[in-house]
Amino acid sequence: MLLNLISASLLAVPALALPHTGLGVSKRQDCPAPGQAAGATELPDPFTNSAGTPITTAAEFTCRQQELFQLFQDSELGEKPGAPESVTASASGNGLTINVSNGGSSISFSVSISYPSGGSEPYPAIIAYGFPSIPVPAGVATITFNNDDIAAQQNTGSRGRGKFYDLYGSDHTASAMTAWAWGVSRIIDALEATPNARINPERIGVTGCSRNGKGAFIAGAFDERVALTLPQESGSGGSACWRLSDEQKRQGQNVQTASQIITENVWFSRAFEQYVNDVTQLPVDHHELAALVAPRGLYVIENTDMEWLGNWSCYGCMVAGHKIYEALGVPDNMGFSQVGGHNHCQFPGAQNEELNAFITKFLLDGDANTAVMRTDGNLQFDEAQWCPWEVPTLA
Repeated sequence: MLLNLISASLLAVPALALPHTGLGVSKRQDCPAPGQAAGATELPDPFTNSAGTPITTAAEFTCRQQELFQLFQDSELGEKPGAPESVTASASGNGLTINVSNGGSSISFSVSISYPSGGSEPYPAIIAYGFPSIPVPAGVATITFNNDDIAAQQNTGSRGRGKFYDLYGSDHTASAMTAWAWGVSRIIDALEATPNARINPERIGVTGCSRNGKGAFIAGAFDERVALTLPQESGSGGSACWRLSDEQKRQGQNVQTASQIITENVWFSRAFEQYVNDVTQLPVDHHELAALVAPRGLYVIENTDMEWLGNWSCYGCMVAGHKIYEALGVPDNMGFSQVGGHNHCQFPGAQNEELNAFITKFLLDGDANTAVMRTDGNLQFDEAQWCPWEVPTLA
């Protein structure tokens, strides 16, 4: 079960060969039941499962992904329901209307599609939370997703509000970000069932910035049909690790931490609250979001100037996440680029070539150099301290 790069398409790994369940990773029946891993002061080892068994093969890693998917739901994000009983859709003009029914309840929501002037049908597309804050190149469509319609995120009083909760109940454990990820999955369902939408459902990217960047990262981690995940300035709760953000805070910097983020909004589940004052007890951290996206395309866009988002934490967390891609033999499928000198969510020209390379490789079936792991800040990350685990060769 080798992990071989096949042009710019997805990698053929055991998890992707199985029938999709509508959850995050396809379930292998021969995997051990997920356990509740112990916490750790350092970043948790993505290559050791909850039973303490080292991961040594690609097949074992797909089981580890299945376990991590469950651990993230249990400890941070709440349950992402599987495929609902019914998903239907209709395309008209630049709109796609999606109808979902489950358990006697029904909802409907719409997305708008901006078609490219060039390229060929069916088009690859990027699902943008809220609005696209990255430049989308020629030949790629943009699908604008009003994620707030699915789950509200005004403040801490927003919990249980939105169309997801109209369908599943206001007391459902799903956080807002998990509800949004569920919405992305339903968009992909609809595209698969609606060829006249003229979108290729096998060439889908997802993006968002800031709070929506956090959500885009979760969506890519929670649905293996997303070919390219593009979180922009997602910071704490996205590309930053909780343990590293706490360390940055201890060093006197003004950084958003787990204990603060739960006072701001409903991006995380109620279950997360038991960990926020001691994140070393969390069984996971956000370098393992990269493990859930792997080996698919992931380009993490960050801003060195954003101390609040945890600039050092983002850098160190994604250095750790990159080790997972290295283990799988596809290091260039993940990139990290942290560039300052611009406003929050303003995409700088210095990252345009890198972005285009990832889109070319993963959405346009082209050849491109996606080897990027950089920060323009003077950031030092002690890998021996924070990642004291052995990186196996799984390819």
